[in-house]
Amino acid sequence: MAVTTPPRPVGDVRPSPARLRHPMRAAVAAAVIGIVATAAGAGVGGRYAVKTGLSLTSAAGLVLLAAGLVLLVLAWRLAWRGLRRWRRLWLVPTTLLALLVLVSLALGTMYGVVAPRTSLGSATPADAGLAYTDVTFRTSDGVLLSAWYVPSRNSAAVLLLPGAGSTRTATLAQAAVLAGHGYGVLMVDPRGQGRSGGRGMDIGWYGDRDVGAAASFLRSRPDVEPAKVAALGLSMGGEEVIGAAATEAGLRAVVAEGATARTAADKAGWLPHGVAGALQRGIDRLTYGTTDVITAAPRPVPLHTAIARAKDTTFLLVTAGTMPDEARAAGYFRSAAPQRVRTWDVAGASHTGGLATSPADWSIRVLGFLDSALAIPGG
Repeated sequence: MAVTTPPRPVGDVRPSPARLRHPMRAAVAAAVIGIVATAAGAGVGGRYAVKTGLSLTSAAGLVLLAAGLVLLVLAWRLAWRGLRRWRRLWLVPTTLLALLVLVSLALGTMYGVVAPRTSLGSATPADAGLAYTDVTFRTSDGVLLSAWYVPSRNSAAVLLLPGAGSTRTATLAQAAVLAGHGYGVLMVDPRGQGRSGGRGMDIGWYGDRDVGAAASFLRSRPDVEPAKVAALGLSMGGEEVIGAAATEAGLRAVVAEGATARTAADKAGWLPHGVAGALQRGIDRLTYGTTDVITAAPRPVPLHTAIARAKDTTFLLVTAGTMPDEARAAGYFRSAAPQRVRTWDVAGASHTGGLATSPADWSIRVLGFLDSALAIPGG
């Protein structure tokens, strides 16, 4: 006997479960692709448009950004159509979560991986009255780095690394202080910046290789004693020289100004507890985890671990008085080896602005630290 389904009452337009599933599948697919496209488009198109102007790369990135936004709008509309009544309330937390992931990928991962080249500019050490030579050297993975070298007058030398998206010109003021005290100074363009080869990153994951090559160059100089090589880094450069100290045994002293984090574990140690701290830790794990997947750069050890491993290196961590997170980070890093780590918070200073804010104190503290660490006679 045939069984017939009674007809629906007039006006009953409830969708069947099968019809509900298809819009939701499409919504999820559009959302995933849209998030990835929007993040990549913002990271590539936005950064290149601001830094290099309109180009093929920036145009392609902006087109990708627009396509991603269209997909996100489509995903939201499909989800709205596929859900009924109270189920639509789930769109609120879901949308907020999607936005959080999007911001993390766009501002964290893509901004860390995509680093448009900054030109070197016209400033040189000669502007500070320093005699210098243009030098180049290769990293262990074959990248040719470009630098300026001011010869040593006290048998010791310091390599200088600037922050993210900067060139060696950003370290000219620090170089003038060091060279004026007799130190040899090697001002290096990070890979992918200035005249250095390679592909840059704004989180410094190639730092071990770049610092290692620079330190090897200094040890090969006839005017430098191999045991008297130090490093000074600003922001990302500071994180690079801290990290490299764990693998570069020849670094006897490290000065890092404005160093906070280049892995999720770095921040996890000094972020405050509570909801805000837990949320930031989750974002960091997503950001750095995604970075590890999409880049060939080796994930570095956490800075706290690097300091603990660098048993022959002493550290001076300089922090900005207007940036409380820097002092918190420095305090956490110091806990790895309190007997080998000094900290100095420069009152009123902005990020990496210690020398500009307190030039006399900066010179006394940094030069005194290096003189003591490198056993400079009369220092």
